[in-house]
Order: sequence, then C-alpha cells, then structure tokens
Amino acid sequence: MDRILGVHILLEMSGCAYQKLNDVESVERNMVRAALESGAHIVKQNFHMFNPYGVSGVIVISESHIAIHTWPEIGYASVDVFTCGNEAIPEKAVELIKAWLEPTACREVRIERGMVDDSAQTVTPVIRVCLNNDPC
Repeated sequence: MDRILGVHILLEMSGCAYQKLNDVESVERNMVRAALESGAHIVKQNFHMFNPYGVSGVIVISESHIAIHTWPEIGYASVDVFTCGNEAIPEKAVELIKAWLEPTACREVRIERGMVDDSAQTVTPVIRVCLNNDPC
C-alpha cells in the first residue's frame, strides 16, 4: 500500500498582535510547546530577535522542522510545519500556533510530499497541494 512520506503545512497569518510577534521568548516558548504537543521530538532550536522588530526561529525535529518568521509591524507571520513518519501530528502543531497567534485571517496550504511504495521499497517524488483544509 502506498503512503505519503511527509506532510508540509504552510501558514500565512495576518491580523496578529504586535506584542505576540515581537517577543522572542514568547515565540520560542509557544513554538516549542506546539512541537512537543504535536508529538515531535526536538533535536535543536534557534530563535533570533531582529532590530527594530521581528522574530525568526526554527526547531529541528527528528521528523523534519517547524519554522516561523514574523513581521510585527504589519501583524503578519509565516509558519512552516513539516513532519515525516507517524509520530508527530502536524495538524496539532498548526492548531496550537493558530490558537496562540489569533490571526484575523489565515491561509493554510497542505503539501503531501513523496509517495512511498512499501512493497517495492521506493519513493516517488509527488507533491499534492491542498488549500485551506480542502482534502487532498
């Protein structure tokens, strides 16, 4: 039976509070929480505060990565949640991040990557894109 190798969810969020997007400690704490509560296993994390504003951060997880970049001055954040395997649930991380940032508008893109044929032990490069929670 075929299965997807990984799920990559992209979030585009606007109308987020300046204070949430410009606090590196809060961004890191909430992103780490989302990773852990999704079942991901953190390998390393790095977050950076820009001058005069904005935060970028990445969490390397055993399952792939979770990343964020913020533009507090315009209330915007972009987030990547990419997981492979069956342990982490990317939708859970997305749910927690959206609940924390409370965007007034959000666009979500789900990309299914790599079709695995277990019987032949091969991976076919496949990208299926779904917009705003439409089924793939």
